[in-house]
Amino acid sequence: PVSPASIRGDISPFHGVGINRLANARARRGLPVIHMEVGQPTARAPAAALAAARLALEGDTLGYWESEALKERIAAHYGEWYGVEIDPQRVVLTAGASGALVLAFMLLCRPGDRVALARPGYPAYRNTLRALHIEPLELPCGPETRYQPTAAMVEALNPAPTALIVASPANPTGTMLDRAELESLAAVCRARGIRLISDEIYHGITYGPRAVSALETGDEAFVIESFSKYWCMPGWRLGWAVVPPAFVEPMNRVSGNVYLSVSSPAQHAALAAMDAREELAANLPVYAANRQILVEALPRLGITRWAPADGAFYLYCDVGHLTQDSLAFCHRLLADTGVALNTGFDFDAVEGGRWVRLSFAVSTDETRRAVELISGWLAGGGHERT
Repeated sequence: PVSPASIRGDISPFHGVGINRLANARARRGLPVIHMEVGQPTARAPAAALAAARLALEGDTLGYWESEALKERIAAHYGEWYGVEIDPQRVVLTAGASGALVLAFMLLCRPGDRVALARPGYPAYRNTLRALHIEPLELPCGPETRYQPTAAMVEALNPAPTALIVASPANPTGTMLDRAELESLAAVCRARGIRLISDEIYHGITYGPRAVSALETGDEAFVIESFSKYWCMPGWRLGWAVVPPAFVEPMNRVSGNVYLSVSSPAQHAALAAMDAREELAANLPVYAANRQILVEALPRLGITRWAPADGAFYLYCDVGHLTQDSLAFCHRLLADTGVALNTGFDFDAVEGGRWVRLSFAVSTDETRRAVELISGWLAGGGHERT
């Protein structure tokens, strides 16, 4: 018989989830917690979304259902934000962006195939690939490429991988690909028969130029999006993929077998959320203010190196002068202060011991308080016990 210890030992734990559990356990004991470990907004879903969900709960049977109106609204969104016209039937509604990624990997890859991705990068990419017996091919990306893969890196891969995952804005770094960079990556993928998968779940959360969609470079990419970030609906577990026309029927066929349909109340809520622009836009100045507080405070704490956060709501910080074990560092900081951060080990198995990720999608008061607590903890030598 298969022993539990031997099951999928190649899949690393998601440390951020574990830290979140510890933080929640601390909160249940009545102790203060500042949640900077998880990548989710603390703002609620838009009021119109909540109202639509209530109406659905009271008046709908909530059976298996796919909202054609939501698919049409998502298609219109690409025209409004990017000037791109797409057929609503190319929109596949999914159980979060994670569900979209699973479907894309299942469609595009066979066991033993390789998929290229940046390191550091979102841990569920590589772990989901491994769960599907697909080999993640990590491309080391540092400050010289702003923590993003380049066309030259992809051109040099021999043999060519089956697919390339890009994320812009990226998790954990917040860095973005500009139009020329994304077009170059799309071109090399097109020339080498590599399928481009573009994770765009942080679009709408930027601090300068808007994010560019892979749909602006052509119809070949699989584009992944979610209502979890900009639309402040992480627990509703609803996302979507825009897929090339030839893949629409196969992806719908697979999704129908994997999870039948997505959440019915979430679809009602999401349709209303897409037009709550004023309420959603009000979150962005809060993120920007929190980002500025941290950027100004970190050097005073002796932390002088982080990835340039063009978008999303993270700072990925080098704490190598304080620790080489960022997981122990995060556990001790949480236990001593109630400030929860995420370890770099989630995003980079090679160099993650010297990095932490801070999410600033919290309130501005919490951001200021976190700075005070971390400052006192470092001054008191708390990090020396990690």
